[in-house]
Amino acid sequence: MPGFPRVVFLQPLAEGRRNVTVGPYAYYDDPDAPETFFDRNVLHHFDFIGDHLTIGPFCAIAAGVRIIMNGANHAMGGFSTYPFNIFGAGWEAGFDPATWAAELRGDTVIGPDVWIGGEAWIMPGVTIGAGAIIAAKSVVTRDVAPYTVVAGNPAREVRRRFDEPTSAALLDICWWDWPADKITRNLNAIRGADLAALKAAR
Repeated sequence: MPGFPRVVFLQPLAEGRRNVTVGPYAYYDDPDAPETFFDRNVLHHFDFIGDHLTIGPFCAIAAGVRIIMNGANHAMGGFSTYPFNIFGAGWEAGFDPATWAAELRGDTVIGPDVWIGGEAWIMPGVTIGAGAIIAAKSVVTRDVAPYTVVAGNPAREVRRRFDEPTSAALLDICWWDWPADKITRNLNAIRGADLAALKAAR
C-alpha cells in the first residue's frame, strides 16, 4: 500500500499459486516482509495433497496469523504418529498412504469480510463464515459461523455480532460481491448499522 508498506493485498501475491483463491481487497498487515505471506504464514500447503485455500474478499489479516494446511497432519490410526516413511532407508516399506489421506480434513475457507487478529492460528479444513471475527492468538480448530466472534484455544464462540435475521439478511445482500463503484457509492450503508439503508442500496 503506498506510504504504508506493511500492508499488502493478497490477491496479487496469490497469482500463479495452485490451490489458492483470494478475493479482492483481502489484505495482510505485518511490519516484517508482508509480501512473503504465502511462504511464511500458510504452512504445509503442498500441491500434491490438493487441498485448497480460499480467502474471501475484504478480509483483514493481522501480523503473525498462521494458516495450517493438511500437509501438517500425521497419520493417527496406529500406535505412533511419527512419519517414519518420509525418512526412507527402508522405513517407507509397508506404509499405506491411504491411511494418512483418509485423515485429511479438506479445504480451508475463510469467508468474506473476516477479521483475523494477530497471531491467530487457523487449523486445516476449517470454514470461517462471512463477517466473523477471530480474536488475537486464537486457535481455530472447528468451523466458525458467519458473524460470530470467537476467542481462545481452542477458539470458542464469545458472541454473535447480530441476531439471526440480521445475519441472514447480510448474507443475502452479499455487498462484498458488488462492483467497486457500487461499493464506493454505498460505503455509508456498508459501514453503518442501518439494515434498511443497506437493503435499499441493493
